[in-house]
Amino acid sequence: MPTTPTRLSLDPRARLGRRAGRRFLIEWVGVGCLGIVMILLTSFGRLGVGIDQLVYDRFLTLREQPLLSDIVVVEIDNASVAQLGRWPWPRSDHTRLLEQIAAAKPAAVVFDVLFTEPNVDDAGLAHAIALSPTYLPILLPPPDGSGARAVVEPVAPLAHAAAGLGHINFEVDTDGIVRSVARFQGDNGSRWPQLMLLVAEAVESGKLHLRDGLPQRRSSAPMDASGNGGEGRFLIPFGPNAENYTKFSFADVLAGKVPADQLRGRIVVIGVTASGLYDRFATPVSGELGPQPGVYIHANVLDTLLTGREILPVGRWIVFASSLGPLAALLAGFLVLSPRRSLLLTGALVLVAAISSAVLLYAGRLWMSPVPAILGVMIVYPIWNWRRLEMTMAYLRGELQRLADEPHLLPETPQRRREFSGDVLEQHMALMAQAAQRVQDMKRFVWDSLDSVPEPILVSDLGGVVLIANHAAKAHFARLGAPLPEGQPMQTVLGGLTLVNTIDTDSSTDTERNLYAHAQWPALLDPTRDEFAALMAQGVEVRDANERDHLLRYATCTNAQGETTGWIAGLVDVSALHAAERQREDALRLLSHDMRSPQASIIALVEIERARTEPVLARNLLERIERYAQRALTLADDFVQLARAESQAYVLEPQNLTELVIDASDEVWPQAHAKRIALHTEMGDESDGLHWIYADRSLMTRALVNILNNAVKYSPPDTRIVCSFASQPAKARVSCTIRDQGYGIPKEQQAGLFERFRRFHEAERPEVGGAGLGMAFVKTVVTRHGGSVDVVSAPGEGTAFTIWLPTLDDAQLDELAAPRT
Repeated sequence: MPTTPTRLSLDPRARLGRRAGRRFLIEWVGVGCLGIVMILLTSFGRLGVGIDQLVYDRFLTLREQPLLSDIVVVEIDNASVAQLGRWPWPRSDHTRLLEQIAAAKPAAVVFDVLFTEPNVDDAGLAHAIALSPTYLPILLPPPDGSGARAVVEPVAPLAHAAAGLGHINFEVDTDGIVRSVARFQGDNGSRWPQLMLLVAEAVESGKLHLRDGLPQRRSSAPMDASGNGGEGRFLIPFGPNAENYTKFSFADVLAGKVPADQLRGRIVVIGVTASGLYDRFATPVSGELGPQPGVYIHANVLDTLLTGREILPVGRWIVFASSLGPLAALLAGFLVLSPRRSLLLTGALVLVAAISSAVLLYAGRLWMSPVPAILGVMIVYPIWNWRRLEMTMAYLRGELQRLADEPHLLPETPQRRREFSGDVLEQHMALMAQAAQRVQDMKRFVWDSLDSVPEPILVSDLGGVVLIANHAAKAHFARLGAPLPEGQPMQTVLGGLTLVNTIDTDSSTDTERNLYAHAQWPALLDPTRDEFAALMAQGVEVRDANERDHLLRYATCTNAQGETTGWIAGLVDVSALHAAERQREDALRLLSHDMRSPQASIIALVEIERARTEPVLARNLLERIERYAQRALTLADDFVQLARAESQAYVLEPQNLTELVIDASDEVWPQAHAKRIALHTEMGDESDGLHWIYADRSLMTRALVNILNNAVKYSPPDTRIVCSFASQPAKARVSCTIRDQGYGIPKEQQAGLFERFRRFHEAERPEVGGAGLGMAFVKTVVTRHGGSVDVVSAPGEGTAFTIWLPTLDDAQLDELAAPRT
């Protein structure tokens, strides 16, 4: 019974069975829900905050940001403290510094120093502050219990002289690292801008003019992207070069050692960097630079605001939604990918999530954490594979146990049933050992089956060397006196055979294949030659040294992956079959002689009796006897001819199709002349030789006679039958069309035209005799010559039969035209 090929299905119920498939889907959905929960917790909770911050810090350290040359830092450093004495310094020192800076005409001065206590020198300091656009900080302590914040401003003279006041608070995360700053802070009573925000707005509005001009500013991201548009908090894009601004010592500037040109038109940021003053903070780049002084953090904030490089964290819902994409891709991959490819997909999704986050950070100035997506897939993958491993173990355990419980199909020796004990692994090993034993038994069974085959069987490897020969093969070569076939090339083992004929279902190429096979023999016996694979797969007839005929056929051995591993050669003795064919030929000859001779005698007697003078009744009787005998003779003759056409070997020789048609027309001419039907043959132009074919002359002529006879029988008197020719050089075919002006055949009856014992117009034309075997003969002969038959007919419009036959190629025509010696 033919089996239907198995089709791959994505539905696990189709692959694993309904029960296992339902469990598969339930676990798949459960693992997916676990991944969603993990993404939800890391997106909205505190579960992955630490990892998120580490990833963000790592991304910042990988890329340097270009720094503005118009920002200059004046450090209150250890050298200045050593020269000017302990901190805090007198207001007069700050006054002289501001006067020295004002002489250089800076764009602005930003003081990162609190002046919250009154001093006698406040008037002088206020005058110095007014010499340049100077911005002072305020003290903004944490809110009290009621949420109010008591703002501590600089003393009044300094506050009035300053160009602006702003807070200098940083946002310290839970791990103690400064990553962000708020544009505005305060309470319901007051909102204070960040100190550097005032400077940046003054530059953008044109109040302050920088030496190198306003830097090219990138477009700002929407403030509500972070979800805290009220404070306007943004992330500071620190880089490994965060402290690489132009810097001068407070004492050097005070002493006039710094050229005025170094400060002219630039923003001077003054702040503490001395190690003993504790104005240092941890930043994302502290791993490389150490804790940073606040003055440099403010310089980075100002740089960020002037260049528009603020980094805004995206909303948590956006992070959650985007993190579901990699999870969905991984879950889909679980359905169609192998474990190894699923691992590769997991790594690729982690990499894509990290790269996408980095691209958004560097190019879009948006921070979308990849941690939820990465944790989602990294949690789901091991859990899923653990469940897959458990299901696989359970499946193997069940299958092995079922195999152990099932009765063995092969005969086996009685043995006591072994009870498996120990842990799960030991039980699996025991079941596997039993399964392996049964596989060995099956292997032995196949080997014994091969030896029991009565025909010689040879199995070779990829090199064509015989590996296995069954008992019949060994006995066969022993009878021939040949050595044992194992270890020898297949071509050597079978080299003593003589090629008789090829086996081909396509008779049109039978002669060519025979010539080709004889020319290549015995190279055909080498199974490694791909050009002979198709021929040897169909088989060839060979004869051994004992004059016995065999059918030799090759088959390919393949493994489970469909790869060729060797070949199988089989020899089938067909000597008895050939003897039966010869007996059938003898029977056909006997049948033709025994059936034709009596009918011919009857007709002879009828002719003798008709010559005598007898009553009309006797003459009618004789005519009836003649008609019946003639019909029996025609039936026997048609049947014998059809049997010969179907079974006997054709003697194919070069023939001119035009000559065959002329011979057939000459044979039919008496019947046509009796009905006054004209036979006309259009010779056409056959100078190109396309009317030459390989054909059995007698059979092809009789086929043409049958078509012409039908045309005469089913045509009214005084009509015309035309034979014409056409050729198709591109397809190497020639056609002969025989067209009459007869009664025609209805469309619905044309399908059975070439069936045996089918007659047409039997009711309308009873005088037309026939056995219904003529067209079956035509179809058989033309098909075995490699051709085809077409019919075009309609009632009252006549019938046109066209036979198509292959022509001789150029080489064959040249050989035919060559003079024979």
